[in-house]
Amino acid sequence: MSHHLDTPLAAQNGQLYIDDLYVFPGENSTVFVMDVNSNITGVYAEPGFHHEARYEFKVHFDGAEYESLTYRFSFGEPDTSGHQSLELSTLTGPDAREDAADGELVLRGRTGETAEAYGTRVWAGRVADSFYIDLSLLAIINGAVAKGIPVDLSSWRPKEATNSFTGTSVETIVLEVPHTHALLKPGARTGVWCATKLATDAGGWRQINRAGNPMMWPIFWPDDTDFSNPANTRHPCEDLAAAGDQIAAQVAAVVRATGTAHDPEGYGRTVAHQLFPDVLPYVVATPASFGFATRNGRPQADNAPEAMLSLVTNMPVASGLTPATSADLRARQFPYVVPA
Repeated sequence: MSHHLDTPLAAQNGQLYIDDLYVFPGENSTVFVMDVNSNITGVYAEPGFHHEARYEFKVHFDGAEYESLTYRFSFGEPDTSGHQSLELSTLTGPDAREDAADGELVLRGRTGETAEAYGTRVWAGRVADSFYIDLSLLAIINGAVAKGIPVDLSSWRPKEATNSFTGTSVETIVLEVPHTHALLKPGARTGVWCATKLATDAGGWRQINRAGNPMMWPIFWPDDTDFSNPANTRHPCEDLAAAGDQIAAQVAAVVRATGTAHDPEGYGRTVAHQLFPDVLPYVVATPASFGFATRNGRPQADNAPEAMLSLVTNMPVASGLTPATSADLRARQFPYVVPA
């Protein structure tokens, strides 16, 4: 669950704020991308990554309730040039969900530079944000979902849509794992999410933010301005029991008011079960797509906002934008991003 929108805490702690999660095939590999610290609302609080935090990719296999593979990143304080040291560790089995476990050190590196070991490659740093949406469209859907009123797109002009993220940037972590990996082999059925965690005064770790499916937060919890929503600290396996009824009710209300479902309650429950647990499903070494027909990972180009807004309202919601909108902000080869 994540979003880019302005909140008081986002302005103060953008380094821990997850903007997007992507999972897609690379060069005989699986690519994981986590974006944080967007400057969409102006000058971000501090550049770089939080030196007292952890940034983790979590991988479940074969529909398992818990992750059995975690990639954990940590960063040092910025040097005089603004670069930071980084470390990547892996945790497997039960250790993958244990904050107290140290894991196995895979590589060390530095932001702005490629680090590689045993076929695994990493790049982290500031990049141009390739995400695209016109936030005025989101505001229309937000209002309808929040109030359970009809979706009124009469004033929306898709042909006049502009990308609200033009010229913005984010900190990104790009992790590429080869298909020769013992667990991430071609055909492996995975569920992926990511999290930021901050060291506590008591010596432990607190989960601050997490992300799986795109657009969850701006659609369902746009007013959570201080990370107070328990979804921030929840594990995905708790999602359906904790918030399934809420999501189902919100979806049912908006489709009932709009008249886009014969059985609004049934449709609401269906959507809740599609979105929870909040992880991205991905079959390793298959084409990634987050769209209307299928959800299998999420490539950078796909119009995820359009797919999610249409799913929630049960009606076609044309965003007016296409992958071409930010084509120049994506790269075909590692690290698949364009440094800012």
